[in-house]
Amino acid sequence: MKKILITLRDITETGGGERVCANLSNALSEFYEIKIISFFKKENHITYDLDSRISVEYLSDGPQNSHNFIKKFYNKIFKRIFLSLRTSRIIKKQNPDIVFCNDGTFMPLVKPKNVKFIRLWHLNAPKKKKKVFDRYDSLVVLSSRQIDLWNQYHRNIRIIPNFLPEITEKLTDYSQKTIVSVGRMDNGDQKGFIRLVDIWEKVLEDKSLADWKLHIVGNGILKQEIEAKAKYLNLQDSIIIKPFSDNIAEEYLQASIYAMASRFEGFGMVLAESAAFGLPGVAFDINAGPSDIISDNESGFLIEDGNINAFAKKLQSLMHDESMRQRFGKKAKEIASQKFSKEAVVGKWIKLFDELLSRQSN
Repeated sequence: MKKILITLRDITETGGGERVCANLSNALSEFYEIKIISFFKKENHITYDLDSRISVEYLSDGPQNSHNFIKKFYNKIFKRIFLSLRTSRIIKKQNPDIVFCNDGTFMPLVKPKNVKFIRLWHLNAPKKKKKVFDRYDSLVVLSSRQIDLWNQYHRNIRIIPNFLPEITEKLTDYSQKTIVSVGRMDNGDQKGFIRLVDIWEKVLEDKSLADWKLHIVGNGILKQEIEAKAKYLNLQDSIIIKPFSDNIAEEYLQASIYAMASRFEGFGMVLAESAAFGLPGVAFDINAGPSDIISDNESGFLIEDGNINAFAKKLQSLMHDESMRQRFGKKAKEIASQKFSKEAVVGKWIKLFDELLSRQSN
């Protein structure tokens, strides 16, 4: 059986990248021997279930990030180099067929001739090519949105979206007067929750929508700031901030619309997940992700980035029209089933692996 070694920063974190890594590892473990190398260990357990056939090795205890600036700098630069060298020794000793880098934590300083290296890029294309790209045999991106730019950066670019481990038969109840948004509440507000509060203020200018609720689900250091802003705008009764849940499906099933106010995404896993439950989505048309998931005016709405007035109006349109929510939601579920099923996406990964390994044997 061919061996794949997967590297990432911390498999115990609760972000989208870690969930993608767990889902993909589980799917590939049916065909390959999988080992995960986690540079750090923030939590004592892995949030997302892993197949029992998958082995995990932690290279250090504790998180990469620290409240201590010096330790944070050390972990990000010097410790990362040290752990990359240690990973290189593991690669040399175990001789996997493929090293799959789920993020940029591992730097392939030494590249054995008989090992193929793949980098999965979760975010937008950088403004300039990174020299490290040349050390990979293939770069995998999640969206076709910036493909012309990516083709300038590497000779072997593949577009493989994230997949949904299971396409559920469940469909949400469109009579529910709840909108949901899910994500990490990190510095920089990537998920756009601060501007989502501003959008919600505009939505509720329509007094007939006063009985609607906005559920924001997630954890992170911005939580208090989001709560404070909602209170300042007197929205604390209509904006419900909930902690991240292992059973995220229940959050989708309690809503009839999904709102994504993200400033940037690599894909938008939660948007695809919500679509699988039949939620129509409203999202800013950012690089990249939403335009691969939402069919504008068919399964949801794509909004010019930063236009919070237009975002609010499209939410209001869906909130006022249950039949539209139902029609758009069923189309969203159809798109999710066709484009993001496990079978469709894993087949693309296996094809890429086979092509890379066939070059190795020639």
